Amino acid sequence: MNSDDAPEARRVRVVLVDDHRMFRTGVQAEIGRTEETGVEVVGEAADVDQAVTVITATRPEVVLLDVHLPGGGGVEVLRRCGPLMAAPEDPVRFLALSVSDAAEDVIGVIRGGARGYVTKTITGTDLVNSIFRVQEGDAVFSPRLAGFVLDAFASTDAPPVDEDLDRLTQREREVLRLIARGYAYKEIAKQLFISVKTVESHVSAVLRKLQLSNRHELTRWATARRLV
Repeated sequence: MNSDDAPEARRVRVVLVDDHRMFRTGVQAEIGRTEETGVEVVGEAADVDQAVTVITATRPEVVLLDVHLPGGGGVEVLRRCGPLMAAPEDPVRFLALSVSDAAEDVIGVIRGGARGYVTKTITGTDLVNSIFRVQEGDAVFSPRLAGFVLDAFASTDAPPVDEDLDRLTQREREVLRLIARGYAYKEIAKQLFISVKTVESHVSAVLRKLQLSNRHELTRWATARRLV
């Protein structure tokens, strides 16, 4: 075979969206060696607004998207990037990469339009393979998570609707999850880039909507629904 007949090396342009800079740096070091992996990291973002701006400007083929982000979470990024995902030519595809393996998170981003969901325990090699599969239009899931999606979408019965949870806004769900994990108000404020007073308002709204009395009841409620 002469050089003209050699297959062209695979290439994929990727944006990393995660609010932890050290994690983004680690992923970049692991998969961003373009000559070896074929992955070119063309942008990074740490919150929803940054993500939408960077994705719109760079038009990557695949976005690695964390689920829990300041500004509304990964679902909000998906909502605002809907036209890019639906583009008839060169659509932007999303692969969720998160520490969370909660069913609510998995189903939420898949409903939002992500093509797959893998956890941060994935190896660099497997992550690169997952990125290329998503680029080609496949759906990719960490093995244990595929069951959540099958349960939610593949059955003939519609998945049950949690009316209590549906009363909460995306930001209220984020605060709920962090409260249930034991975060103090100041820590939540820092994590979500909001004031302590705003955190208190969200907690009050959550308690009122769920008809709960305190954060201990709230934690039990969230744990029972596997939101923690």
